Amino acid sequence: MALALLFLLLLPVSLASADEGPFIGVNIGTDLSDVPSPTQVVALLKAQNIRHVRLYDTDRAMLLALANSGIRVTVSVPNDQLLGIGQSNATAANWVARNIIAHVPATNITAIAVGSEVLTTLQNAAPVLVSAMKFIQSALVASNLDGHIKVSTPHSSSIIIDSFPPSQAFFNRTWDPVMVPLLKFLQSTGSYLMLNVYPYYDYMQSNGVIPLDYALFRPLPPNKEAVDSNTLLHYTNVFDAVVDAAYFSMLYLNFTNVPIVVTESGWPSKGDSSEQDATLENANTYNSNLIKHVLNNTGTPKHPGVAVSTYIYELYNEDLRPGSTSEKNWGLFDANGVPIYILHLTGAGTVLANDTTNQTFCVAKDGADKKMLQAALDWACGPGKVDCSPLLQGQACYEPDDVVAHATYAFNAYYQKMVKAPGTCDFKGVATVTTSNPSHGSCIFPGSSGRNGTSVNGTILAPSSNSTSSGCPPKHFTDVGSITSSVIVAILFLAPVLL
Repeated sequence: MALALLFLLLLPVSLASADEGPFIGVNIGTDLSDVPSPTQVVALLKAQNIRHVRLYDTDRAMLLALANSGIRVTVSVPNDQLLGIGQSNATAANWVARNIIAHVPATNITAIAVGSEVLTTLQNAAPVLVSAMKFIQSALVASNLDGHIKVSTPHSSSIIIDSFPPSQAFFNRTWDPVMVPLLKFLQSTGSYLMLNVYPYYDYMQSNGVIPLDYALFRPLPPNKEAVDSNTLLHYTNVFDAVVDAAYFSMLYLNFTNVPIVVTESGWPSKGDSSEQDATLENANTYNSNLIKHVLNNTGTPKHPGVAVSTYIYELYNEDLRPGSTSEKNWGLFDANGVPIYILHLTGAGTVLANDTTNQTFCVAKDGADKKMLQAALDWACGPGKVDCSPLLQGQACYEPDDVVAHATYAFNAYYQKMVKAPGTCDFKGVATVTTSNPSHGSCIFPGSSGRNGTSVNGTILAPSSNSTSSGCPPKHFTDVGSITSSVIVAILFLAPVLL
């Protein structure tokens, strides 16, 4: 079975969003030697709180497995079907009937990607690309699905000429006869521009001009930031510069209100000898920083606060994929669902934060209100029945003696005691899941063994469910139900357009 699984006048722009909030999704590729079953794929998606997925086709078994999961699905018209659909309204209607209508509403299909990088990889189909999109849209309208399912097509960022400075960027003029009607279609249907953004390739092809830190979202000193001389906007990473180049390219064609969703972005974890920066560390750094950048609603210098929802390329390594070593190693997991590396996501929400080796912890969220932390700490050590005795003066976890450190210990002890159930690391929004072990010195946190239990060196650190031991008596945190029932919902990063 094939899992054919980002103005010169800087005026305020009201961009429609591609969801109720920004999100991180994943692409699911096709070339796996040990292909997981669709049920296994969906189980991994759920375990990682991944609520958005992009498939490269409309595999029936995969769509059936996704039914009733609530996961938002972007399906694709493969390039080899594009010519037929673009030349026949009836063919498009049949495609929608077989691949969309047959699966909704049980499977939450929210977008259709018509082809993939057609202008740069399948130029003979370019003349019918917009027709194919319009025919599919017409079939959705006829079925009253157009309000829920958006139609677009992913573009390579290479269609942008002179992407820096972003204010001088424009789409390859060769494709104006396609891009102008395409953007009109996206604007009229409330859809979004799908863009594939790969800072890895920009870095590799720059011959040393682009610093590695700039490609990886690493902090730069102000004098190292890239400045657009026309707008005086400062760019701290390649991703934002490419996305803004696309915004300016649309502006060049007089389109100012089409949002962008990045349909592919990532970094390979292994490469050939000529790709020395395709490493586990760099892949982890890029994807961790990308997730935090999107989920924190950072936006871009041109559109601050307008986050760019992004699909990471990709969920699994594709060891059967032809080409260089790096082509096979973009995945976050191997075919067995074992993480290639553990993302560094403290404070970035819960999506992809649940290591399948069970090394996840619950910590106080950065910047959380101290009074809320104290109230949550009191609850955990009281009604929550957490053993907080290690926090008493003279005990292993007393230092540092502050509410953030003590709350982190108590939150994690509760989270581990509840077997990491959804909603048990929330505490009215002041806690978050991380894969970084918060243990320090002789203070060993529950869950540090990396197994389902919470034992370290044979000592049980988390109390049983009927334990009444408490190192800090409850004060005033009594709203228990609202804490444990607020299920952590993943990663929705733009504004309202259903994706």
